[in-house]
Amino acid sequence: MTACLEPGCDGTIDADGYCDTCGTAAAPAGAAAQAATRAPGAGQPSVRTSAHSARTSSTRSTSTSVSSRNSASVSSRTRGSRGGSSGRSRRGNLGAGLIEVPPVPYKDPMSAIMINPQVPENKRFCSNCGEPVGRGRDGNPGRTEGFCRKCRTAFSFEPKLRAGDLVGQYEVLGCIAHGGLGWIYLAKDKNVSDRWVVLKGLLDSGDADAMAAAAAERKFLAEVNHPSIVQILNFVQHPDPKTGAPVGYIVMEYVGGSSLKQIRTEYRAGGQTAPLPVEQAIAYAIEILPAFGYLHSLGLVYNDFKPDNIIQSEEQLKLIDMGGVIHMEDQDSAIYGTKGFQAPEIADEGPSVESDLYTVGRTLAVLTSLDTRAYATTYLNRLPTPQEVPLFARHESFYKLLLRATHPNPELRFDSAEQMAQQLTAVLREVLSLEKGEPHPGASAMFGPEVRVPSTTALAPDPRAVVRALPVPQVDRNDPGAQFLASLGAVDLADQRAALMAQPAESVATSPEMQLRLVLAATAGGDFALADQQLDVFENVNGGDWRTFWYRGLICLAGNTLTRARGLFGAVYDALPGEAAPKLALAACAELEGDMDSARSFYGTVWRTDHSYVSAAFGLARTLLRSGMRDQAVATFGAVPETSTHHTAAREAALRALLVDRDKDLTGGDLADIDLRYRWLAERLDPEHSHRLSLEVFETAGRRLAVQVPRDLHTGQQLIGRAVDDRSLRAGMEQAYRALARLATDRARRVELVDQANAVRPRTLI
Repeated sequence: MTACLEPGCDGTIDADGYCDTCGTAAAPAGAAAQAATRAPGAGQPSVRTSAHSARTSSTRSTSTSVSSRNSASVSSRTRGSRGGSSGRSRRGNLGAGLIEVPPVPYKDPMSAIMINPQVPENKRFCSNCGEPVGRGRDGNPGRTEGFCRKCRTAFSFEPKLRAGDLVGQYEVLGCIAHGGLGWIYLAKDKNVSDRWVVLKGLLDSGDADAMAAAAAERKFLAEVNHPSIVQILNFVQHPDPKTGAPVGYIVMEYVGGSSLKQIRTEYRAGGQTAPLPVEQAIAYAIEILPAFGYLHSLGLVYNDFKPDNIIQSEEQLKLIDMGGVIHMEDQDSAIYGTKGFQAPEIADEGPSVESDLYTVGRTLAVLTSLDTRAYATTYLNRLPTPQEVPLFARHESFYKLLLRATHPNPELRFDSAEQMAQQLTAVLREVLSLEKGEPHPGASAMFGPEVRVPSTTALAPDPRAVVRALPVPQVDRNDPGAQFLASLGAVDLADQRAALMAQPAESVATSPEMQLRLVLAATAGGDFALADQQLDVFENVNGGDWRTFWYRGLICLAGNTLTRARGLFGAVYDALPGEAAPKLALAACAELEGDMDSARSFYGTVWRTDHSYVSAAFGLARTLLRSGMRDQAVATFGAVPETSTHHTAAREAALRALLVDRDKDLTGGDLADIDLRYRWLAERLDPEHSHRLSLEVFETAGRRLAVQVPRDLHTGQQLIGRAVDDRSLRAGMEQAYRALARLATDRARRVELVDQANAVRPRTLI
């Protein structure tokens, strides 16, 4: 038998490697020489390799920006987005006002008490080095107290408190859970109407880092006050039942409900366990992000966010387990995190706003796709592909949001909870529109509204017309030139350019917004040299701001450099996946390149989500028409709302779409539909426009009759007041040409129209 090396112990090491007196594990090779001088808990924090909370040391490093000229990735460093929202969540607002999330009944506190509180052996790890401890061998259960075999740090998984214990003013009722920092107990506050409270103790009272974390909570967390964050009520101490040493306990409000981990585990679809509906998971994230923004505004980071640490009770969410919260500038405290959720740079750079938002992205991925184990192993530092998770293919914008939130480079993630929540809300509207089959419009926080449509016909738009029509990024109200730009209102871009050029050079130089507006005006006017020059000035100061990619894309689009434009707009889409503007830009580029499938997809996404983007309806209908889907194109034109200034143009485009390639399939029913549509338009179009449209109708019908008379053509049927036969249709064409001749102001044009009238007139004997 081997003698125990624990100072002051005369026991021996038994067959399973533990001291039969004090429970100490046998010292590993090379550790005996250190045993006498190393105190339990004195080891340095290290990253654990299992799927449980871990602590890691950290250092800081600086990050770099990117350029729109040589990179396809947009930095998160944008004006007006740094920091976070300190606004409060509203009780009962879960679902962002867009969906109803199933409520979770309030859980009776007494029902949460564990009958036989134990930490499962597969979740027992050394608090110092992360090595598995307390594991059973040869059919014998593992120890719940002892010392780590690897580093000899003491461990204990036994509850320190029992039912009936009085900890200060709190009467203990029993254990309800165990977490990263130890056992969690239900208690009653005997001084405040027997209110339910929770006491959180330490897994190991000998763990110096854990004790320090608890002390840190006592120091500043009691001042944290947000409706979506569990409230810290008090900090008390109670003697350890074995050693008598004081053990600290944090007193928190009781939150009765279910964790998102439980909700995810219990969710069923089609009778089988399944990930949560994507819209429900997004709603959870939108609701909890203001809590992150609040913490960040106080200079705090949460660090250990995961489905376990958020509780839904009825219609409200609560962020619980504040044990990992530290100050952003804290260089010394251990950092808690969980494998599969923690950002990869933590060990080298320390925690940040971006690392916190990384955990939100990973949590969203877990809730909507694979289980936690896959994210702690196969997908530890990456996301599954859309081929592996069909949901990601169905909702590309959601997948792009996850990619940005969990990007390996912190500089390319969201840099504020507010910004992430904005994009998530926009993505949620897009998801709901696809899943529910109805629009879910909403104002953009990044772009202004659509002000014009580049093409209201079946013809592809001119690239510069697209540049003039695309939504413009919102102007920063704090910019020195904001008031001047507001005074320009809806002035044409050519006039805006003149006004900007007339401003003192120093005024433009100090106003990024004026610089960008000059870029836009010069681009729309075809002065690409000036646009490039001015954008370089902006980019030299603002680095990888997403707007440099946006305006560089506009320059390429206007110059018909479409492949490069698509790459730049794609980078903006990656950075702002919920926005309609980059999708419209990508759709236009794809359409101009002849990529109808991509164009149709982007136009369709925007139009399906928000009918205020009428350009998307025209674009979608054009791509459908060019892909041979005439009926769908007509329906899309017809869906442009009556409130739109382009409603009449859409009705005209629908009629023209009905006339395309109709030599063989134009029916009597189609002719009746065309007649009704023309009569509606004739009352609203000017005479010249109306006569030209009637010519197209008569010509199309005439070509159809030349091939075959429609079988369903009924006796006496008319088309624009004419019988549907060759002679009557020719007479209608003749009348339209002569009417146009009378309206013509140019003599040569008038003669040409009269000649055309004579050419189509029906033959007579005279």
